[in-house]
Amino acid sequence: MHFFETVGKNFGNIDYTLLPWVVLALIGLALIFDFLNGLHDAANSIATIVSTRVLTPQQAVMWAAFFNFIAFMIFNLKVAGTIGKGIIDPDIVSNSVIAGTLIGACAWNILTWYWGLPTSSSHALIGGLVGAGLAHTGWSALVWEGIAKTCVFILVAPMLGLVIGLGFAVLVYWIVYWCDARPRTVDWFFRRGQLLSAALYSLGHGGNDAQKTMGIILVLLIAAAGRTPGAFGEGVDARHMEVPTEVVLACHLAMGLGTLMGGWRIVKTMGQRIIRLRPVDGFCAESGAAFTLILTLFGGIPVSTTHTITGSIVGVGAVQRLSAVRWGVAGRVVWAWVFTIPGAAIVSALCVVFIERIF
Repeated sequence: MHFFETVGKNFGNIDYTLLPWVVLALIGLALIFDFLNGLHDAANSIATIVSTRVLTPQQAVMWAAFFNFIAFMIFNLKVAGTIGKGIIDPDIVSNSVIAGTLIGACAWNILTWYWGLPTSSSHALIGGLVGAGLAHTGWSALVWEGIAKTCVFILVAPMLGLVIGLGFAVLVYWIVYWCDARPRTVDWFFRRGQLLSAALYSLGHGGNDAQKTMGIILVLLIAAAGRTPGAFGEGVDARHMEVPTEVVLACHLAMGLGTLMGGWRIVKTMGQRIIRLRPVDGFCAESGAAFTLILTLFGGIPVSTTHTITGSIVGVGAVQRLSAVRWGVAGRVVWAWVFTIPGAAIVSALCVVFIERIF
């Protein structure tokens, strides 16, 4: 449901003072993950525009944070619904499952941020859900349809980003050649064009990734509705609960604040080590990735913004020449992608086992 359709309908419907402190603490932990998501994935939003020196790092993170935040006014909440009800069965969700999920995802984000690897916060969260659900209940906890759709797009998202980024690059290079534009004119034009493409990509990133944390909080609230129905008003149907408006705002705010903190280790990998970017290349890469994210947002598919922009950057680099892409660095990034879901799942499963044995 679109944001403006939910304001007034959902806002303030839940009395959070009646919720157990554990639920409130887990909501806080979810917002910390969202902050780390913004911190970790800020590099994806700003790497190209910083590397081409169109904006300074400080200007770039402010630009990206603003558009990350306002994404709630544009996109529907289909991705939140997929995460909230399409990865594990909401009926098996407990406080330990949510805690294990978030701890595993946060730990993976911090580790890969330290290593400077542009891994997917989205897949860390999905892996955390899968691992926590398995440790708590077993295979019956998993919703295979939603997991299959997500896994398919682990491959499809970077390939789609690559193809669309490559297509944008071919089209733009052909137009530049046809117009016989001078290099200085091309540079001037696409330096300004990158402001638009970076804004579009940040909108797609904010709309896609913030919704994943909304989905986690939605699962938590659905579970809490069965235990403390008084906090949700009379006649609440937990199975058909929408994401509350205050949760939408809190998630976008947390992600925007995380983006403001930046992620300079990953900026270097994304914007300099894979290929050397010029303003025209940055424009094509960001435009291709933004187009891909917007397509998947309307389909409710929780794709990785990291995979999408990386694929788009590689596609743009390949248009110049195959040797322009540093395939060794790109391969290291891909291996990090492969291990994200199982790595986060293992950490989350261990957390659930530890929590349930102790408490």
